Amino acid sequence: MFPIKDNIPTENFPVVTVALIVLNVLAYFFWQHGGISLGDPGNQAYLQNLYEYASYPFEITHPGQQCFPSGDQVVCGADVARQLDLPPTWLTVFTSMFMHGGLLHLGGNMLFLWIFGNNVEDSMGRVKFLAFYLLAGLAATAGQVLIGPNVAVPNVGASGAIAGVLGGYVMLFPRAQVVTFVGIPFLWHIRDVPAWIFLGIWFLGQFLIPTGSGVAWMAHVGGFLAGLGAVRLLAKTLPKSPTPDVEYLPPRRRSDRWS
Repeated sequence: MFPIKDNIPTENFPVVTVALIVLNVLAYFFWQHGGISLGDPGNQAYLQNLYEYASYPFEITHPGQQCFPSGDQVVCGADVARQLDLPPTWLTVFTSMFMHGGLLHLGGNMLFLWIFGNNVEDSMGRVKFLAFYLLAGLAATAGQVLIGPNVAVPNVGASGAIAGVLGGYVMLFPRAQVVTFVGIPFLWHIRDVPAWIFLGIWFLGQFLIPTGSGVAWMAHVGGFLAGLGAVRLLAKTLPKSPTPDVEYLPPRRRSDRWS
């Protein structure tokens, strides 16, 4: 299922959501370190930046040691950072949230952030939303470290932090409608799906991602659960009744659905 938009209006322009999208796009296309990389996976400057500013679970569980790919292997040790002048581990935990492995990775993440982030930001304000986003990203990293504390594989992407946004959204707006492209072969169609169903399917789908796929699925799970738990502490109290232009369950009759 591919989300297109939701039907929850916002009262304020989502400054932080837009800023995060811009930062992620700029980081992908114009990250400068030894030259400007235009997001080309074959560009050596791009790969250098990707490996340097990624987060490695091994580094987090082995303080003082850092990792960097060398040929077909990843070399880790206390002297690696000194030899290669690598950024500190605490910094890469944050920089890794703004780096992506390809255009599809970037585009998919930014679409989800735009659709669901603006409403969560509207519910808690800009400063709290930024803190919420970063904390969800940290929780996502912790989730990945939990299942692979000795893994020396670079983790990159905003997926974990955005998963926290999804968890927050489903807690705040479970009955909102998400206009969704359903990509069943030969039965492609667009329909509105309740947020709790759409995001519930997304969450359960993380456990079906095969081992060795290269997807840090536990980071998604950790971020999502963090969002579920933290959103009520930061979000403002919601109105007791929805605004007239917001559709909640039960869904409209089939004849009234979006097409």
